[in-house]
Amino acid sequence: MKGYDMTGLSQIILGAFLLSIVHASIPNHWIPLVALSKSEKWNEKSTMGITAIAGLSHTLSTIIIGIIIGFLGYKLSDSYSFIVGVIAPSLLILLGIIYLILSFRENKHYHHHSHEIHIDDVNPEGTRKKTTAAIILTLVISMFFSPCLEIEAYYFVAGKLGWEGIISVSIIYTVITIAGMLLLVWLGMKGVRKIKSHFLEHHEKTITGVLLIVLGITGYFIR
Repeated sequence: MKGYDMTGLSQIILGAFLLSIVHASIPNHWIPLVALSKSEKWNEKSTMGITAIAGLSHTLSTIIIGIIIGFLGYKLSDSYSFIVGVIAPSLLILLGIIYLILSFRENKHYHHHSHEIHIDDVNPEGTRKKTTAAIILTLVISMFFSPCLEIEAYYFVAGKLGWEGIISVSIIYTVITIAGMLLLVWLGMKGVRKIKSHFLEHHEKTITGVLLIVLGITGYFIR
């Protein structure tokens, strides 16, 4: 077991929590599910179940890749403290800068997320022709093959704390992502139209970029 102080683990947990909240709130993760629920006339129980399945599929692929990346960070930190102590946080900062650049370039154009479900593909006429099983399979495949890039990078930083850091990020990411999607889909089904999704839809990369930069800077002090 790798030694660490509780401050370092607390910082890793806080960072994973914040990234997961932003990730779960992205409109393209839950609005299409609300649209599908209405067009297919799913009841609340079915919609919540399908949302949970889609969310679990998305987090599963992210965690699988993340564990590999985190394990690499764990092994490197034994002999190459400079790589994990300096390079890893620097990668977070670089990724954050890339997100900010992409956000500025997008400006007022339609928001594209690296693992979104396109709402253009969700239309009443088309989805009515598909069975619920086929829709679920499509969602599962789509979400599984679209892991979350920012969390993957964060696993490398968490890896310096050993399996405690890797497992903590995995649990927090899974719980917050699925719970957030369920909550937002449920609110959408209830007709809560005051959810300020428009701001997140067009500023998600900015928020994520700033957060990654802050976490990267903080990462220099995690030992």
